[in-house]
Amino acid sequence: MIFFIRRNLSVNVTLFVYFWGMPVLKKFLSYLMPINVYRKKSAVSKSLEVTWANGELVLDSQNTNYSYGSLQRVLRIGLKHIGFDTVAKMENILVLGVAGGSVIKTLVDEIGCKGNIIGVEIDPEIVAIANEWFGLDKIRNLQIVVDDAFEFVLKTKQRYDLIIVDVFRDATMPDFLFERFFADRIGFLLQTGGYILFNTMTLNGKHDTRNQTYVDGFDREKFNICLLPRLEEHNELIVIRKNG
Repeated sequence: MIFFIRRNLSVNVTLFVYFWGMPVLKKFLSYLMPINVYRKKSAVSKSLEVTWANGELVLDSQNTNYSYGSLQRVLRIGLKHIGFDTVAKMENILVLGVAGGSVIKTLVDEIGCKGNIIGVEIDPEIVAIANEWFGLDKIRNLQIVVDDAFEFVLKTKQRYDLIIVDVFRDATMPDFLFERFFADRIGFLLQTGGYILFNTMTLNGKHDTRNQTYVDGFDREKFNICLLPRLEEHNELIVIRKNG
């Protein structure tokens, strides 16, 4: 009898270890607690982690959510504001700051975008993670460019129906995003009737002032601007449409 109990205990432990390695169990247990499945050091992003959280894989840096999870919810709100039907018909879309590609998955899987999507990501380690863990390389109408967003915007000659700006270095935003030259350049790259969807972090009054100064720099005869504040507590989306 003692042998039988020990044998079953051994089998149960073995089965637990076996099933613990299965994604289905990790997904289930992630509703109770986050389960990290991959860590990577990066020269650009420092620390990157893939984690099961609330039933889905997310990509995080040391201090913030980079893709999926709360970030995907924020950008989905912006795309809904523009209108899924409108976005679905767009022929050329530029995504500055790809990370794990959650907004690209929303564009392709949820909205049904068939047009060309160019994703610009400065960190090759993030691109490798996005391909391995989130299947970004399987999206046929997506081209990933490893480049600095500022440099790419200077070089590109393409005009775009939608430019999504989601550039972060951990929990901070590079200063160039709010410089007038960069804002004017992406405005120039928009097709008539096109949209800029700019995801910003607002943690204090200085950030609120920064965003207001940014939008005040646009010619209101040429651009319509809408602010969607306090999304997921600290995100503010700036939605800009280029008038005809």
